Amino acid sequence: MSLTQNIRCLAPRAAYFYQFTVRGLATEAAKAGKRRLVFDNRSPSFQEFLQQQQQPPAVNLNQARPDQIPYLTPPLASHTWGQGAKYFIEVYGCQMNVNDTEILNAIMLKSGYERTMQLEEANVVFLVTCAIRENAETRIWERLKYLRHFRTKLNSNTPPLIGVLGCMAERLKTQMLDDRLADIVCGPDGYRSIPHLISLAASDFKDGVANVMLSADETYTDIMPVRLDKSNVSGWISIMRGCNNMCSFCIVPFTRGIERSRPIDSIVQEMKYLSAQGVKEVTLLGQNVNSYRDESESKHYLGGQGVGNHLSNDGFKTIYKTKQGGRRFTELLDKVSQVDPNMRIRFTSPHPKDFPTELLYLIAERSNICKSVHLPIQSGSNTVLERMRRGYMREAYLSLVEDMRRIIPDVWISSDIIAGFCGETEQEHQDTIDMMKRVKYDMAFMFAYSMREKTHAHRRYKDDVDDKVKSRRLDEIIQTFHETAKEKNKTLCGTEQVVLVDGDRVVSKRGTRFSGRTDGGHKVFLLAQDDIPVQKGDFVNVRVVSATSASLTATVLGLTTQ
Repeated sequence: MSLTQNIRCLAPRAAYFYQFTVRGLATEAAKAGKRRLVFDNRSPSFQEFLQQQQQPPAVNLNQARPDQIPYLTPPLASHTWGQGAKYFIEVYGCQMNVNDTEILNAIMLKSGYERTMQLEEANVVFLVTCAIRENAETRIWERLKYLRHFRTKLNSNTPPLIGVLGCMAERLKTQMLDDRLADIVCGPDGYRSIPHLISLAASDFKDGVANVMLSADETYTDIMPVRLDKSNVSGWISIMRGCNNMCSFCIVPFTRGIERSRPIDSIVQEMKYLSAQGVKEVTLLGQNVNSYRDESESKHYLGGQGVGNHLSNDGFKTIYKTKQGGRRFTELLDKVSQVDPNMRIRFTSPHPKDFPTELLYLIAERSNICKSVHLPIQSGSNTVLERMRRGYMREAYLSLVEDMRRIIPDVWISSDIIAGFCGETEQEHQDTIDMMKRVKYDMAFMFAYSMREKTHAHRRYKDDVDDKVKSRRLDEIIQTFHETAKEKNKTLCGTEQVVLVDGDRVVSKRGTRFSGRTDGGHKVFLLAQDDIPVQKGDFVNVRVVSATSASLTATVLGLTTQ
């Protein structure tokens, strides 16, 4: 079979196949005499390539062990990969990256490596990256330049390998290997291969190795994450990966792949594990978390009962054909909230289209499901929403907000808002300001638009809003948020709230202070009382004494439960 035929017949498999690009004499890298190894979705798999020479035995994966390649000779096939070598991790971006890093932690520790908190001690340095905006990538480039200086000038005797992981690695692929800024490049779906990539980069392929293959089914279900900070009272569980929405501004489908969900049994098992570890609050994670749809065979739960399998209301639609069947997010949330009634549960990041009425009633009725909902609007203008391919108009969104506040009277709503999307007019911007005043968000993540390559907007539109105009519009959006949020927060003064203490004690001139969060997600600074012992991880009753747009200050009344 020819190489071309191999490429054509290659199935878009997921769990994990090394993808071997034979750059050979056909690439500039080869012309320059570089030895570079790249695994991606555009070429035959490494396994298929070797099958032309021999028939290797099957690859066995065992929990958090790295992928074992039986036909490779030691040391590459050794089970003692790390042999005590140390790795250092820096995490950038979203909570999903934090959870991915805990998966990486499990893989590295299982492979014999040791984690260090000191850069100077590391044999391998990992940057877990974000690609959602240009500013996020700029930070990584600057850090990589420093690390090149660190290992060539400051630590030239024992220079560490540099690994760039995550969404930026997936987006830029082999560009990250240029100029020797990185030795290892690995996308979010290739973390099982990292111990093997380290061995390759340290031996035969001095010009770098990359595994940027997107998967159709990798969810790391069989790997129990190892927490980065075991003293943290909050934990994260990834329940699904990828996104099918293809919003025109968003790079996520190109860096995280299509949607696939973890089996419900593994999620419930991880919830029980975190409960036993003393975790007091768990956030369920996914790029489109409330689109969860599990079709696995469960040992404990019936198949999908059709609960919560419709969109929020008639004003929402998808650009893809909606799949039927499977356990939906409402069923999952029902089951995980029963694991430990005293453990708070949050979820992020959802899409407004996937809030069926059953889900709203479950949030209202279950005391340990936080009355905190992230509801990204992105823009308040119908014409911009259409260009963004969001699948709804402002009227449908406002109707959902109305239903949400009717069913969950004390709901806390946050959002994402983009200023200066392609072609945005002044009137479209004012529509966003008007939407913010109507909804009165409790929290908002507000950004100027940043064009991302490969997206629908990059192919179809021009980033034609002047930077100064974007900046001014963003300032107006931020100002509007602070005005409405401060007004809402002031109404909480004098009320009693339950706060989970998530910060260590700080002693200052103002007295002993702690910090924590309410059920709704408000940041609270606590003035402790000498006769009430308070420590990190406690639930406390408090009375709010003052408020700003961003936080509350409260006095502690006593200890309580969730």
